[in-house]
Amino acid sequence: MTIKALVWGENVHEQKSEVVAELYPEGMHAQIARLLAEDAGISVDTVVLQDPEHGLTDAVLADTDVLLWWGHAAHGDVDDAIVERVAERVWEGMGLILLHSAHFSKIFKRLMGTPCALKWREAGERERLWVVNPRHPIAEGLGEYFELENEEMYGEPFSVPEPLETVFISWFQGGEVFRSGLTYRRGAGNIFYFRPGHETYPTYYDATVGKVLRNAVKWAYNPQGPYVGVHDAPNVPVDKALEKIEERGGKLHKAGEEGFR
Repeated sequence: MTIKALVWGENVHEQKSEVVAELYPEGMHAQIARLLAEDAGISVDTVVLQDPEHGLTDAVLADTDVLLWWGHAAHGDVDDAIVERVAERVWEGMGLILLHSAHFSKIFKRLMGTPCALKWREAGERERLWVVNPRHPIAEGLGEYFELENEEMYGEPFSVPEPLETVFISWFQGGEVFRSGLTYRRGAGNIFYFRPGHETYPTYYDATVGKVLRNAVKWAYNPQGPYVGVHDAPNVPVDKALEKIEERGGKLHKAGEEGFR
């Protein structure tokens, strides 16, 4: 079994910032893909915002098991129709992993239905990520905690829905804490938000971060394939009911008319 992962990169900072370009000369998306490719069970491709249809065509998404999303400076440039296309695939069972500033992406907000806001500070401070769910598959092979020497601070409150599970909680050198590894389920799709990954720091060269991402891809993968029926809202006529019933009361629609969908 090979899991087909797709890394979506905004690819804006790499073009405008010398600091980011030096850290990630082939783009952050390329380095994230390298981390995933360390597992022979994961095949990985990359697309970027600037590609036609942002690289997320119907055909590409239909061939994707797990989508990883990194964005920051150009959330508003993502076409709403593409956001809906991705959301539909998540509802059908495609896994989705949101990285760092993707908390403010259109797709995360669409699926969460909340502002997804937080506090932040760019100071290159130490982040200690505590593994608060040590038996979760995403935390497999990790110790009690791991540290990143330089990261951007994200702080609570984080205005997201109550998660299905909390895997990591971060403490920052400045004193703030943050729920930095959260899982959700929307429709048939598994979703993981993972906080680290600021563009001016070498986070995606960290071996433990790579392990978390590979674990997350395996966790988010749905081996059952797409559940396209998630979009259906069929009418069940009286004569098709499992048990025999009689119609009572008024009716909004006549027999054969299209009802609510």
